[in-house]
Amino acid sequence: MVSIPETTISSSNGRRPIPLIGMGMATLAEGSDEVKAAVVEAIKVGYRHFDTAALYGTEKALGEGITEALRQGLINSRAELFVTTKL
Repeated sequence: MVSIPETTISSSNGRRPIPLIGMGMATLAEGSDEVKAAVVEAIKVGYRHFDTAALYGTEKALGEGITEALRQGLINSRAELFVTTKL
């Protein structure tokens, strides 16, 4: 797994490191199985930050990819990930 630099931010549940590099979901084909597979592969190689928006249409497939990564034991909980989104 690749080591991705992190920075610490303040949040409602204390200070927690957030990866400085995230996987952007904007250019992926919305709602496809390819998005789900890309998310699983990204988690395998070390991504823990995903950037999405409702406009991209990838939120459902991102969730399915996270669910699959949990099922495969690649992560222990959703709390290990950062998912940023926009209005």
